[in-house]
Parts: sequence; C-alpha cells; structure tokens
Amino acid sequence: MGFTIGSSRGIRDFRDIRSVSRRRGRSSECTAVAEYTGLWGWDVIPGTRAAAGVCSCGRSDCPAPGAHPLDFAPEVRAGATLDEVTAAWGEVPGASVMLPVGRAFDVLEVAEAAGRRALVRLERMGVPLGPVTVTPQGRAQFFVAPGAAAELPRLLYRMGWDDPQLDLRALGVGAYVTAPPSERGGLGPVRWLRPPALDAATRPPAARLLLGTLAYAAHRSRG
Repeated sequence: MGFTIGSSRGIRDFRDIRSVSRRRGRSSECTAVAEYTGLWGWDVIPGTRAAAGVCSCGRSDCPAPGAHPLDFAPEVRAGATLDEVTAAWGEVPGASVMLPVGRAFDVLEVAEAAGRRALVRLERMGVPLGPVTVTPQGRAQFFVAPGAAAELPRLLYRMGWDDPQLDLRALGVGAYVTAPPSERGGLGPVRWLRPPALDAATRPPAARLLLGTLAYAAHRSRG
C-alpha cells in the first residue's frame, strides 16, 4: 500500500496503515518508520541498542553504545511504503530507529529544562515550530531547516550569544538522532515534546526564528 508524502490523502492512508499494522502485529518501530518515510519524507537508518552499557554492535570499545547506526544495515529512503519498510525492518529485528541529520532537517539541542521553557514561550509567541524530541539523557532537540549547524556560530555572534559556555549546540550533516519510540543508549525511550505535523515536519523553520529564545533559556538554565 502506497501513500503520498505531505497530502491529506497520505494522512488518511496512514491512519489505515496503523490499523492494518496493529492487526498484522507489526512492531511499533516498523509502523513509526513507515510514518517517517511516507508522511514526513525522512530517511531512516536502523540503529544499535544497548543493555547495561554494552552495545549491540559487539564492540567492547564502542564510543556510543546504543546510539549509532548499524554498519551493515541499508537505510530506508524517504517515500518507502509500509510493505517496503516491513521487508527492510524484517532484516534487522530489534533495531532502533535513527534519523540522519542534515538532509531534511538539522537539530538545535539544549538541556531538557531549558527546551521545555523555550517551547512554551515560542508557542505563546506564535513562532513556527518543527518537531521536538526529548532524550533520556535530558536533552531537548528542535528540528530546524538544514544548514543550521553551519550557520550557528555566526548567528549566535550576531545575536550577542557568542558565549563558549552556552549549553546550546547544533547537529548537522554526519549526525544521527534516535527517534521515538526507540530507546537511546539503553537509558530509556526518546519521546516527542512536539510531534511531527504536516507543514512543520516537511518544512521545518529556520534556526534564526528559534535561536534567540533557545539561547536565553539555556543561559537562564545555567544561571
């Protein structure tokens, strides 16, 4: 069953897919991957998991247990259908769901407490927002338009926030984030603070629209 990215028909079809998925016993990860590829136009990569600090990749010296892609697993490209996702995920049972950064979106990351405060303020201000996750490590991750990682130092400097101690960073090309409902690092699941929505997921906001509020919240949180 196929569906069109970013259309109201796609949303209706995905509701049907969720129902079919439940009846056929597909995993929550598999269903989520189909949503990410089919509705939001994101590539997805199967990732490792960790238990008691030991990564499923098998390396005793793994630098990021349960928080990196599986080396041998091919990515599931944007636009994949539920059947295609099911076939691909069947080759890597138990894999975590990871999203490559720097393609459809970059990420601005702050401490969870600062992110929650900033999110409330940004929503009150009516600022366009993309999806936002919170990790079990206590980090809030705001999805923004690609290119934010390269622009961040210049933007912070222009806004007067060029403080090397500021707990705000950007993730760009070469980085990967774990997506709900998967766990990260064996510490617990990643959760949505602000779930994907049609316009926000396919056209995330420019980083400059959020940056001042995020920097202020991060600064106040440090204080």
